[in-house]
Amino acid sequence: MRLTDLTELYQGDDNPEIKGISSDSRKVREGHLFVALSGVRDDGARYIADAIRHGAVAVLCQHGTVFPPEQDITAVKVFAENPRRELAHIAAKFYGQQPETLAVVTGTNGKTSTAHFTQQLWEAMGFKAASMGTLGVHGGGIHREGTLTTPDTIALHAELADLAAAGITHLAMEGSSHGLHQSRLDGVHATVAGFTNLSRDHLDYHKTMDDYLIAKAHLFSEILNADGVSVLNADIPEFEELNRRCGERGCKVISYGYQGRTIQLHAVTPNPEGQLVSFTVNGTPHEIQLPLVGEFQVMNALCALGMVMGKASSDGSEIVPHLENLKGAPGRLQYVAGHPKGAVYVDYAHTPDALENILKALRAHTEGRLVCIVGCGGDRDAGKRPVMGKIANDMADMVIITDDNPRTENPELIRRAMLSEAAGALEIGDRAKAIQHGVSGLEKGDVLVIAGKGHEQGQLIGDKTIPFDDVTQAQDAISKLSN
Repeated sequence: MRLTDLTELYQGDDNPEIKGISSDSRKVREGHLFVALSGVRDDGARYIADAIRHGAVAVLCQHGTVFPPEQDITAVKVFAENPRRELAHIAAKFYGQQPETLAVVTGTNGKTSTAHFTQQLWEAMGFKAASMGTLGVHGGGIHREGTLTTPDTIALHAELADLAAAGITHLAMEGSSHGLHQSRLDGVHATVAGFTNLSRDHLDYHKTMDDYLIAKAHLFSEILNADGVSVLNADIPEFEELNRRCGERGCKVISYGYQGRTIQLHAVTPNPEGQLVSFTVNGTPHEIQLPLVGEFQVMNALCALGMVMGKASSDGSEIVPHLENLKGAPGRLQYVAGHPKGAVYVDYAHTPDALENILKALRAHTEGRLVCIVGCGGDRDAGKRPVMGKIANDMADMVIITDDNPRTENPELIRRAMLSEAAGALEIGDRAKAIQHGVSGLEKGDVLVIAGKGHEQGQLIGDKTIPFDDVTQAQDAISKLSN
């Protein structure tokens, strides 16, 4: 493709052929467009000369970027007010294809489960579907592990093209607040957009809850197709604001929850097999047995139902029965079998709201003591640490404060912050030992939840990632009991 095919910001005579796009000068090859992005820790403009030496024929950068004189004749310059947003639209044009039905879900909690459920419902209906997010890309015979909820812009659009080429017609993907704020999803042709909830998280990045909501709302005001469908949680305080934004764009809105107008939840009754759920869809009553624990999983399932209904021209009647066959996402209240007395679960809950939800959910299934092992990550929002310590202390019968991903912080100081509001908690810094202690102490009817890391396969300590999996650690601890 020629540069003018990719962006209207350049109208010069020299119109080079663009053979690739990169925002990393080390990955630039002959004929590439180099995108100089400014980040928190570095500025891509510093690497323009390096990119040109590697073969860049054009450079996209911020207005005001100064080029050394010797570079003036070696690469075409494209200036943008918002290079990140321009990159997203360039990448969408360069890679071209996307799955024809593309649902994006955002919110503080529940994104992974909702995307996972949406994919399962589509597959049950006979579509070739996949999900993309924190767990990677899965579905339609494709299984690729991931590290980011929302990949970087270039990788994202390359992946969308690959999925479309592989015959994936329906894709459910997660939209993180970072990805939305950084315009990584601009250029995505979202036909459906879902919103789960909003609670405290990432305030080290967004600074205020208002800024956090604005980042999330970008999905509905900018990315969702004008003729798209919004699926909104009617039970949250932000519903009216989001509903207003969608109304201004003329988007159809499907609302769900106890206050839902389209999908109205009436009752949730926990039982040994999961939960009996009563609800109506467009006034038609339904009652299903959902094989999942926790009312928040009911909400995630109903959001997924709405997202599938969104572009299916359906009243939902043929979709609802498939809810009874949903399987939970890895690391989301994942049951670890084999304990001779109690029950052990692993969950990704790393925010106050998520922790409160899982403890509330498991309390309904606990005959004895509810035990919680939890920590907080380093180099992230420090304000939530005492809050999470208090929630665990108030809602569980026994709490073990341990290390999560301390990163470059002193893990003892993180634990101390949590313990400031959890005076009755036990402190065991070594996460493996904490899990061993929790598992070995369970009696008949007790339930243990190991919270914070979920599906993660490593523990971030300093600048290193140490192999670590909560599920494997719990299984090993259970095996030692049997032996």
